[in-house]
Parts: sequence; structure tokens; C-alpha cells
Amino acid sequence: MTSPDPAAPVARLRAEARAVAGSLFSFGPSRGRRWPLALQAALAMAVPVVVLALSGHDDLALLSATGAFTVIYGGWLRPRERARFAPLVALALLGCAAAGALAAGGGTVTVLIGVLAITVGAAAVAGWISLGLPGPVFFVLVFGLSAHLTAASAVTPAEFLTVVAASSAFALLLVLAPLLLPRYRCEPARPLRDLFPRRWGAAAVALTQRAAIVGAVGVIAAAFVDPERSYWIVSAGLAVVGMPVGRREAAIRGVHRTVGTVVGAGLYLGLALVPLPVWALGLLLGALQFLIELVVVRHYALALVFITPLVLLIIGSAGGETTSLALALERVLDTLLGAAVGTVAALTVRLRAE
Repeated sequence: MTSPDPAAPVARLRAEARAVAGSLFSFGPSRGRRWPLALQAALAMAVPVVVLALSGHDDLALLSATGAFTVIYGGWLRPRERARFAPLVALALLGCAAAGALAAGGGTVTVLIGVLAITVGAAAVAGWISLGLPGPVFFVLVFGLSAHLTAASAVTPAEFLTVVAASSAFALLLVLAPLLLPRYRCEPARPLRDLFPRRWGAAAVALTQRAAIVGAVGVIAAAFVDPERSYWIVSAGLAVVGMPVGRREAAIRGVHRTVGTVVGAGLYLGLALVPLPVWALGLLLGALQFLIELVVVRHYALALVFITPLVLLIIGSAGGETTSLALALERVLDTLLGAAVGTVAALTVRLRAE
């Protein structure tokens, strides 16, 4: 009987490290045309901001960007199927926005409890119905952004939610637009139950357990660092484990999340130094959203290069800051912490076969 090779674990670790590092320099396979979805997402992001800004409502314009996230779910569905699914996403995101706006009035502890509850709840539902990309992360992000933006601006929760609801409705119109063409209206549509089969299996359990670890550790860490940043820490961790992925892919997503955020923070500082009126800022956000949707399924780090300045521009402008080195550094540190927690959660909770 031969004894195990003591060098084997080291060799496997090096091979895994090379695979993770190599992923930064390669693109995943193409998944069909992305530009129609990218265009919808860009219009959903830009048009409400531009319209509100040109009509003299600069204080509300950037807040409307939150409703654009409705478009990015279900991009793989056929138009009639997506038309049935998108309203449910819009209602869920609007609910998270309402919860965030209300939690902001309840103080720090309420917001922290809300972040943890939304994290675990969204992950459980995403696993139960096999939600698919982009997973539960945007529900947490919308909750946290809503709490932060409501507290940072002079806009009342009612005004904020009205703007978000209106921008979500516009996003739904964009999703429905292809049905104006007869060839899409006549296509057969599968029932939502078939598209999103409800099953509480091993993948859903692992996803929920991982999210619970990320949520609990992230909220506790934020309580000591800065409670207002809890949603970013948790979102960074949930982005790593928010899909039913194995340990290697989770490590890859953690590295991509960190590298993309660092580079994206630098891009944010460069863009924020350019004095843009709010309507032009809306066009910039639309362009960033277009680029995000083009590359997100093929290279996660590159998508984060555009996601990071998009979110930071919304946060900074809504809070009255044109540029902030401190804001960029805080988000980089939060991402490092969140990605590390997410990776540890993936290593701790193994994804078992169904």
C-alpha cells in the first residue's frame, strides 16, 4: 500500500490558484445576443434621470435609477414569458425599497436587522425558485441604497417611493415593448411554474446557509466599522455565494469582485471629477449600465469595473458629493471584507448534489 504524496495538496492548491488567477484574463462563452437586454437596461437607467433633471427635479433624478434594476432579471426568457415575470420582480424590488426607506426612519439597529432579514429571505426564495442570474444580491442592494439615500437626502420616503415606482413602471414598459411585434405576441409562453420550479433541495439549503453566514458576519462587522455601509459589505459577500456555485467558482467570483471594485473605484474618481449636469450624469449611468449587461455573463470582474462607479455616482450625487476619495476607499475596503466573508462561507458550506 503506497503512502499518500505529501506534496499533492500543495500541488492541488497551486492548480486552483492558477485557475482563479487565469480567470481574470479570459472571457466566458458567449450566451447569445446581449445588446437588446443591454439597451433596455440602459434606457431604464437613463431616461427617468434625464427626464426628471430636465424638468427641474434634480433632487429626485438620481433616486429614480433604483427602478432600473427591474430589467436585468429574466433576460434569458422569451418576451411573453418575461412580460409575466418582470412585474413580480418590480414588486419585489419596490417592496425592498419601501422596507429600506421605512427602516431608515427606525434608526441604525432597524437597518441592520433589515439587511440581515432581506439577505436570508432573498437568498432562500432565490434558491427555492431557481431564480438564476443575477441572484438575490440586488434585493439587498436596493434595500440598502433606499435606506442610505432616504437618510442622506431631503426627500421624504413617500417622494422616494413614488419616484422608484414610476421608474419601475417605465422599466416594465421597456420589457413589454417587444410584444408590439406580432412575431413575439404569437410565441408560445411556458408557465412560470415550469420556468422557475419550486424546490427546496440541497442547492436552496446551501444558498440560504451561505447567505446567513454572509449576512450575520457582514452586519456584525458593519456595526463596528460603520453601520451605514452594512449593505455594501453584505452585497459583496452575497455576490460571491448568491448563486449555487462550487468552491472554485465562489473563489473566482470573490477575486473578480475585489479586483473589479478596486479598478471601478479608480474609474469612479476619474468620472466624478468631470463637472456634469444631472441630465448628463443620467446619460453616463445609462452608458455604464449598457456596458455592464454586455459583459456581465462573460467576465464578472470587468462588469464590476462599470457597476462600481455606477452605484458610487448614485450614492455620491444623491448625498450632495460630486466626488469623494473617502467614499471610494470605504467601498473598496467593504468589498474586500465582503468578498472574503463570502469565500469563507462557500468553503464552509459545501454545495452537495441534489
